[in-house]
Amino acid sequence: MNARIDHLVVAAASLDEGAAWCEATLGVVPGPGGEHPLMGTHNRLLRIATVDHPRAYFEVIAVQPGRAAQRAHRWFDLDAEAVRDALARSGPRLLHFVANVPDLRQALAALRGLRIERGEAVAATRMTPRGLLEWQMSIREDGQRLFAGTLPTLIQWGATHPASAMPESGVTLQSLAASHPQAATLRAAYQAVDLQGVSLREGPARLCAVLETPRGRVKLDSGGL
Repeated sequence: MNARIDHLVVAAASLDEGAAWCEATLGVVPGPGGEHPLMGTHNRLLRIATVDHPRAYFEVIAVQPGRAAQRAHRWFDLDAEAVRDALARSGPRLLHFVANVPDLRQALAALRGLRIERGEAVAATRMTPRGLLEWQMSIREDGQRLFAGTLPTLIQWGATHPASAMPESGVTLQSLAASHPQAATLRAAYQAVDLQGVSLREGPARLCAVLETPRGRVKLDSGGL
């Protein structure tokens, strides 16, 4: 199935706070993103692609003020009390990652074979200055990330990938590593979708991304959230 890193998800209590954190931490202001009416969220984006991660980008996401979600729970655990408290207390942080697959339904079936319910394939669109973006994404009814965010949400893009329209940012993804107490189960899930470019070891549940930036090499850690 050849799943590849699509984007890193950094959550913030507000999008303005997330953008300011990005500039202070990475030395770059994130570019425009868009709104997600289905989830009541909005984002800003930053290209972090390399030869090894050719379409990777960085998403700063937050709940959109005054916008109610059309589902019972927002994605990425954004409605979870522990996540909301941590963002309010400690500021933006790496929360999750999304992997691109060529056939989402096939990938979800492979995970179900391991008794892992990654969610249903939900179709979504977003209008951009360059035209309509279309994709399908695995979304659970309860909004959970699973495995403390170390099991990626899966996405299948339509004809256009958003990274193709993003300018070079000066930030590049050098590595993404995961650890989890149930590493054997998580490794089987990675293998089921043929996930490339993510290292995995047994240990406390967390994600760690290393980025080369205008401020030098920066390490982002999910902190076990």
